[in-house]
Amino acid sequence: VQLVESGGGLVQPGGSLRLSCAASGFSFSTSYMNWARQALGKGLGRVSTINSDGRITTDAGSVKGRFTISRDNAKNTVYLRMNSLKPEDTAVYYCRTDSGYRGPGTQVTVSS
Repeated sequence: VQLVESGGGLVQPGGSLRLSCAASGFSFSTSYMNWARQALGKGLGRVSTINSDGRITTDAGSVKGRFTISRDNAKNTVYLRMNSLKPEDTAVYYCRTDSGYRGPGTQVTVSS
């Protein structure tokens, strides 16, 4: 299993980013996928989940209405569109499989 996140960076409060996660080594199109994040000194927390065909998504309360998870099964890629970013969204963002595999992560920093 290989997961590689990209798209992180430094953004001002209120800005937007789109994260991508390229997956390989498992049956991506039949797998639920998740985005999770870990802020400095805190534990890993789930952000968003998407089912295998992309029709069902769930989001943590702190990001509901601002973040959107999506996927392209033809490209084995899952995305996280993040709008109206806040300083408290600063964290390393990981994509994860339901079985617990995760990538190296991508840093998102929200600061003026």
